[in-house]
Amino acid sequence: MKIVELDGYAANPGDISWDAWHNIQAPDGNMCEFIQYNRTPAEKVIERAKDAEILITNKVVFSSAVIEQLPHLRYIGVLATGYNVVDIEAAHKKGITVTNIPAYSTASVAQLVMAHLLHITNNVSAHDTAVHQGQWASCPDFTFSVSPQLELDNKIFGIIGLGNIGMAVAHIAHAMGMHILAFTSKEQPQLPPFIRKADTLDELFQQADVLSLHCPLTPDTHHIVNTRTLSLMKPTAIIINTGRGPLIDEQALANALNNNDIYAAGIDVLEEEPPANGSPLLTARNCHITPHIAWASLAARQRLMDIAINNIKAFLKGTPINVV
Repeated sequence: MKIVELDGYAANPGDISWDAWHNIQAPDGNMCEFIQYNRTPAEKVIERAKDAEILITNKVVFSSAVIEQLPHLRYIGVLATGYNVVDIEAAHKKGITVTNIPAYSTASVAQLVMAHLLHITNNVSAHDTAVHQGQWASCPDFTFSVSPQLELDNKIFGIIGLGNIGMAVAHIAHAMGMHILAFTSKEQPQLPPFIRKADTLDELFQQADVLSLHCPLTPDTHHIVNTRTLSLMKPTAIIINTGRGPLIDEQALANALNNNDIYAAGIDVLEEEPPANGSPLLTARNCHITPHIAWASLAARQRLMDIAINNIKAFLKGTPINVV
């Protein structure tokens, strides 16, 4: 049995061993053949995947047209929680099992949410740079500041989406003294007592001092942050997005930042990744961008790899897990 991993570099740029992938046993008792590619351009997907029963992808797209050309394919393992790169309906029609990797990066993503927030409120990097440039040494006072220091205690932390990551972020923000307001499908009795459910999305945008996005990307959540919803926000508000780039209308957010309609944004995801064609957020005022790294700590990527292997082994035993 042949397993082909089509774009493994993002998950494993060389600091994790691939050895365990070569030791996956097929139902007939033989070891599976494992082939790994760092990246696979669209024009080479069929060539590399044509003989494989099991394919592993992170961002390589499996459209219905691609799936139709892979008659041996029995399983697609997505090296991510989101699985929008696979046409699930087309896969199911062909009897192909599709799995994802849930909850592997919860702690790491929550950590970056707070890193972005604290970077905006305390601007440690700018102060460190100023000190190393000699500005503190030449200062007549024992202290100086190059940007405002903003306190988060008693502020309202708004969250859209209370899955594993949203809930982890809520706990951290609560521990920092913030009041948690969430827009979620969960009912109030299902929530911890420190989380209040917003009655409407508009209420959340109006009240949040910080708004963090943790909902899946669907037709209903596409551009959930837009000109209208941004107009409801406080001019002191901060937006954090570690979810999916298309949750935000980038031009609308850039306009709001440049017009001082909101204070700042911390962004880890963009609509186009990498932003080869640019983004209005790249030049927006007080917009801080990281290159989709929230998921990518070594610990999270090791969990990702371990779960992916377990998914394959469960499938080969006839008891698939994490099926989508």
